[in-house]
Amino acid sequence: MSTSRAEALHLTGERTVPGIAEENYWFRRHEAAYHALLPWCAGAVVLEAGCGEGYGAGLIASTAKAVLALDYDQPTTEHVARRYPQVWTARGNLVRLPLRDGSVDVVANFQVIEHLWDQGAFLAECLRVLRPGGRLLVTTPNRITFTPDSDTPLNPFHTRELAADELDSLLREAGFAVELMHGLHHGPGVRELDARYGGSIIDAQLEVVMGHLPGQAPWPPELLADVAAIRASDFEIHGERVDESLDLVAVAVRP
Repeated sequence: MSTSRAEALHLTGERTVPGIAEENYWFRRHEAAYHALLPWCAGAVVLEAGCGEGYGAGLIASTAKAVLALDYDQPTTEHVARRYPQVWTARGNLVRLPLRDGSVDVVANFQVIEHLWDQGAFLAECLRVLRPGGRLLVTTPNRITFTPDSDTPLNPFHTRELAADELDSLLREAGFAVELMHGLHHGPGVRELDARYGGSIIDAQLEVVMGHLPGQAPWPPELLADVAAIRASDFEIHGERVDESLDLVAVAVRP
């Protein structure tokens, strides 16, 4: 079922939501990582720390034993509770997780850590609430390709972006063992769109939306149709050329 603008959370550029054609590239890019990491959630008690709109928590609930969707924003948690009744919801601070020590099997943190002011404190909390052998699943934009040639994120909602070696070090310093560090790339279909739009489908979209309020940009019909047709399967996640990837996809284990 598609999401109308009236039903969707307010689009600010910070949050990605399903069912909106103009948002579809980013939604499918994020959704691809959820699909890739679902096997680690099978039969598990999962905390999604920073659940956003909730589509990911809903997807995780299809295979997990139980899912708690946590977010700091109250309208967000109210939306998640209404739209995804198969998950538990709670409002909380990610650097003070409202959970007992060793109470969950998996913490999922997708496209969130780059928004946090104290990434180390958050990872310490993840280590605390995970049982021994539990896993932290992290996705985040690759700093090298997302904000090239600058240590200051271009996205005003990001505080610190990470390259693969930086994320690896951050996880290890927090006490985790890094089990997997992969990258997300465009698959053949999106690479074809890159070629069709002068080398970058991302840049083609940014040219349309820059200078307009969220949801107000006038989209060329052909570009909008091409963006709306993208699916999660049009992205690839693997361990090759990680530094060239668009997003980092990591699995870390609490010893």
